[in-house]
Parts: sequence; structure tokens; C-alpha cells
Amino acid sequence: MGRLIPLSIPNFEGNEKKYVDDALEQGWVSTGGAYISKLEEQMAKFLKVERVAACQSGTAGLHLALLECGVMPGDMIIVPTLTFIAAVNPVRYQFAEPVFMDCDDSLCMDPVKLRKFCEEECEFDGAVLVHDTSRKMVKAVVVVHVFGNLADMEAIMDIAAQYHLKVIEDATEALGTCYTAGRYAGKFAGTIGDFGAYSFNGNKIITTGGGGVVTGRNPESVAHMQYLSTQAKDDPHYYIHNEIGYNYRMTNLQAALGVAQMEELPEFISRKHRNLDLYRREFEGFALGKLLSFREGTSSNQWFYSLEIDREKVAASMREIITKLQERGVQTRAIWGLIHEQLPYQKSIAYEMERAPYYSNCILNIPCSTQITEEEIVYAAEQIKAVLTELSVE
Repeated sequence: MGRLIPLSIPNFEGNEKKYVDDALEQGWVSTGGAYISKLEEQMAKFLKVERVAACQSGTAGLHLALLECGVMPGDMIIVPTLTFIAAVNPVRYQFAEPVFMDCDDSLCMDPVKLRKFCEEECEFDGAVLVHDTSRKMVKAVVVVHVFGNLADMEAIMDIAAQYHLKVIEDATEALGTCYTAGRYAGKFAGTIGDFGAYSFNGNKIITTGGGGVVTGRNPESVAHMQYLSTQAKDDPHYYIHNEIGYNYRMTNLQAALGVAQMEELPEFISRKHRNLDLYRREFEGFALGKLLSFREGTSSNQWFYSLEIDREKVAASMREIITKLQERGVQTRAIWGLIHEQLPYQKSIAYEMERAPYYSNCILNIPCSTQITEEEIVYAAEQIKAVLTELSVE
């Protein structure tokens, strides 16, 4: 095969090499160094929060947030089924029990069903929400802003306030996404709930190779998560530890990459918007699929582009579609397998699943790297349309 248009690859066109070389020359390569503090300061300023804590991954950030929420073995945590499994696994790290919730047409958690579950499947005594059947306490909600699309946080925060639930935002895909209207105008994804976690994995809008950050409404809680992430060192010189800690700290080399990437974030978001506009032009009037939109009243980072395939007209498996596109040099991806259907979670509660199974069968993610060219977008769109037409039942 000749050309390949990748799905989503990192973009290092700024000061990445300069800052990494500087960290190497200084000898600060591990879990200490000035670049870690600088990245935390950059992120706090960008997100308009008082404090953030750098960590080893978005998953680590979510785990730290669950710890800070006081999640205990046997507690119930409401989670989405339409997401990457890393959003849910930390619940099990705490030996807690996930309750899987359906999505709405934004691909994010459906607040209507969230409220219905709390009202009809649980009891609330004015202080604690308890699941009727299991008698387990419902402690928190993990909300994922899927592909950079904000969930309906106004509705979700109202439900959480009514039932005294903690809200953890998985903003691992939504750095830079914010509300432009309504109660939370000017607020970024990950800064509305009690806690917010971000990922800098290689395919995210900025990357540190791995790594992430976590923030929270209370800066003292963020400081405690930072403390836990570095093995809970109370006296680093004499190695005194008064709590169980974790090896969740970001390295200085990763942070050096992150400092450079943060300098480029506004440009990367701008390119995401421009490139999606180009795709919309190419798919205009296409009968076999349409590009999903982002929530009104928000400005999304538009991290991933999702094509909703018309399954009444294209019955071929997603594997066949992806394979044929790969043969033509266009890398695409299916949405995740629903988590409640995965082997470790098949015995968990899955509440009124309707939209998630539909979207899991019809969403195709298409090339969206920030360095993709207009010519590559045109080619990718042409090949996608050609393959879907070839596989259509008409």
C-alpha cells in the first residue's frame, strides 16, 4: 500500500525538542523538575482554575478523583457505557460497582435516564441515595465528554445536587471545550463538576506521550491528589508516609513535551474546526452517512469526527468497512464496544440501553490529525463515500 492517512497522530511542530533537550541537559528526567510545575501552571491558567495536579494518565486522574470522593468498596458509581473502558476501570480499582447509563444523541450520558434511575430505582432520605434492590449507596457520577462534545452538564449538575452525588468529569477528550451560553458560559469541560480529569495520550489534541492532569473545585483536594500521586510523601528526606500513595506522578520529560504542546493548543483547536468544515463540505448531500454535530451553546475542541452511517442502506460490518478503507490508505476506527457488554462488566446493572447500542453500530471515526491537509481530507472523504456506496444495499 502506498499512501496512508492516519486516524489521529501527534503533532510536534513547536518547541517540543527544545524543551525536552533542556530537561535532558539539566538531568531532570523523572518525577521531579521545573517543567512539571510549569505545565500545571499553564493548565490552571488555561482552564481558569486555581490548581491542577499532573499525573501519569487520565485513568490515574480519574482514580485519584474517586479516592477524593471517598468511594469505598460496595458503593455504586453511575457511568456511561458508550466510552473507553478506562473511564470505568478505576471504579473497580476501588472495589465499587458501576451502574451503566445510556447515551443521548450527543453520545454523552443521557440525563433523562439518569434522573429516571435515581427516581425510580433508588430511595433518597434527604442525605443518601440508596439503590432499591442491592441497598448499596450511590456515591457519584462519572460523566464523559465524548470526542470533545460536552455532556448536558446543566441537567446533570441539577440531578447531582438534588441527590447529593459527586460529579467526576472525564474530560480526557475535551481539553479546550467550553460552554458559550447558559449557566456555565465560559466554563471549560472538566471544571464544572467536583473533579475533572484530562488525558495527554498520543492520540489526544495535545500529548505528553502518556500523562494527564486532574483538577477539582476545592484546591485543597487537588493538593491532596497531588500528594497521593507521589506515594504520599510527608517527609521526602526521611521517607515518612502517613497514607497509602500511588506512583501516579508525571515525569519531567513528559511535562517538557506538554509545555510545548500547550503553546500550540489554540492553533490545534482552530485546525480541528477548519478541517471539520472541509469534511462537511465533502459530505454535504451524501445519502449514506452524515457527520455528527456538537452541542449547541458550546465551543468544542472537535477532537474526533464521527460519521453516522445509515444502517438501513449500508449493512456491511464495521470491520469490513474499516478493512476496505485501510486498503485504500484511509485509517478509520469504530466506536468502542459497549462496556456493559464486556466480560468484566456483564453482571453489572445496565439501565434502559437504547441509543448506545444504535450508535455503537453506526459510528465511524475518520482521519482528524491536526496536520492533515485539505488534499488528504478530500481523498479520505472520496474513499469513504466510495466504500460505503460499494457496500450499500441499494
